[in-house]
Amino acid sequence: MNTVQWLLAGGLAGVIGAGVVAFVAHRWRMARATAHWRALTEAHDEALTQALERERLAIGSLDVQRKAHDEALAVQQAHLAQAEQDREAARKSEAAVLEAKGHWQAEAERIAGEAARLRGLAATFERWHEQMISLMTQNQDMHAKNHELSSIVRHVLIVSLNASIEAARAGSAGRGFGIVASEVRELATRSEALSKSYRDSLHRNDVTTTATFQDIQAGGKMIAASLSSVEALAQQLHSRLH
Repeated sequence: MNTVQWLLAGGLAGVIGAGVVAFVAHRWRMARATAHWRALTEAHDEALTQALERERLAIGSLDVQRKAHDEALAVQQAHLAQAEQDREAARKSEAAVLEAKGHWQAEAERIAGEAARLRGLAATFERWHEQMISLMTQNQDMHAKNHELSSIVRHVLIVSLNASIEAARAGSAGRGFGIVASEVRELATRSEALSKSYRDSLHRNDVTTTATFQDIQAGGKMIAASLSSVEALAQQLHSRLH
C-alpha cells in the first residue's frame, strides 16, 4: 500500500470516527431530550391528574352543596306550606269565632228581651198580688157589713113579730098596724134570705179569691225564679262575649 492509500484510508477512518462520534453525540442528545420530554410528560400527566382530582372533589362538593340546598329548600317549602295551612286554619277559626259570636250575640239579645218580658210580667203579677190583697180586704169588710145587716134584719123581724102581737091585742083598732107589721116582717124575711144568699156568694168569692191569690203568689215566685235564671244566663253570655 502506498502513501496515498494510507492517507486516504486514514482520512476515511477519521471521517468514519468523526461520524460515529457525531452519531453517538446525537443519540445521547436525543436520549436526554427524550428523557426530558418524558419527565415533562409525566409532570404534565401528574398535574392533569391532580387537576382532575381537584375538579372531581369540587364537583362532589358542589353536589353535596346542591343536595343540602335542595333539602333546605324542601324544608323551607314545607314550612311555608305548614304556615299556609296554619293561616288558613286560623282564618277558618276566626270566621267560626265571628259566626259563633254573632250567634251568641243574637242569643244574648233574645235572652235580654225574654228577661225584660219576664220583668214586665213580674210587675204585672206584683200588681195583681196587691189587687188581690185589696180585694180580700174588701171581702172581709163586706162580710162584716153583711153580718151587721143580718143582725139588723133579725132585729126587724123581732120588732115586726112584737108589732103583730100588739096589733092582735088591740083588736080591730090595731088591724092596720098589724098589716104594716106583716109587710115589714115579709120584707125582713126577704132581706134575711137575701143576706144569706149574699153571705153564700161572699164565701164562694172568698174561696175563689183565696185560690187565685195563691196561684198569683206561686206564679210570681216561679217568674222571679225564672227571671233570676235568665238574668244569670244573660250575664254569663255577656261575660263570654267580652
